[in-house]
Amino acid sequence: KLAVASSVLINLGLLGIFKYTDFLIGAFNTVTGKGVPLLNLALPIGISFYTFQTMSYTIDVYRGKAGVQTSIIAFGAYVSMFPQLIAGPIVRYSTIAGELTGRKETLAGFSEGAVLFAAGLGKKVLFANQLGQIWNEIIHIVPEQRSVLMVWIGIFAFGMQIYFDFSGYSDMAVGLGKMFGFTLVENFNYPYIASTITDFWRRWHISLTSWFREYLYFSLGGNRKGKLRTYINISIIFVATGLWHGASWDFICWGVFHGFFMVLERLGLGKLLEKTKVIKHVYTILVLCVGWTFFRVGDVGLTLQYLKRMFLPWMY
Repeated sequence: KLAVASSVLINLGLLGIFKYTDFLIGAFNTVTGKGVPLLNLALPIGISFYTFQTMSYTIDVYRGKAGVQTSIIAFGAYVSMFPQLIAGPIVRYSTIAGELTGRKETLAGFSEGAVLFAAGLGKKVLFANQLGQIWNEIIHIVPEQRSVLMVWIGIFAFGMQIYFDFSGYSDMAVGLGKMFGFTLVENFNYPYIASTITDFWRRWHISLTSWFREYLYFSLGGNRKGKLRTYINISIIFVATGLWHGASWDFICWGVFHGFFMVLERLGLGKLLEKTKVIKHVYTILVLCVGWTFFRVGDVGLTLQYLKRMFLPWMY
């Protein structure tokens, strides 16, 4: 237990120092009016991913889900696996332990991986980059000159951009893995056909969702300690999800927003939405669009301004 605790604390400590120190200093300065200088530390590439993977190793070994890795080369390959190091998916040690020392490279696997890599590259270059141009054009227009249709097109464009961007990178990572004989987890499963926000998180960034569920949600007690504790645990998970994406109040708001609807669906909204497929899908897309504004605009005040133009244009 001491070894696992030290692994978790050291890894999270390093992540916290590099990724969140300036955020905390800024919050402290805002609350107290002080002028503590920011550290402006350079963020190590891929730190969020290999931090979680390193913790996965120690926790899986402690729980008996994987054996101890005696080869520093094999362990290093797991932590620093370049196909997915920068943008995921997050690979849990127990799912890949056997392949680190016993994988097989085949022509069929290489060919399948190459096709998947090309498809992911196409998503990124042909779709994500072009949709991103739409968003960039609209967000740089003076807020007072944006029409209602314009802001809706902008946030739809960004929602599609981030999907094609992230899922494209994930496809390229999985494809590269196959080329080298590794079977990496699929990270997306048609998330925009989701019927609820709960369903969306079964389809979006699957590796992150499963990591938090396995290592944080279950460790907090999951849904085994009553409804209130379950709702609290879900809220904690989504605050952590927001923070994982970035050290910013915007990401925290995005996580809290999604957590709110996850809890609301458990309280009865999910059953209410089951009455009609059209309404529940429209509801899901609307919630996602509002959430993406928090995720992307970059400032809570500007986000609320953008949302006001979307939903209350006559009050603008």
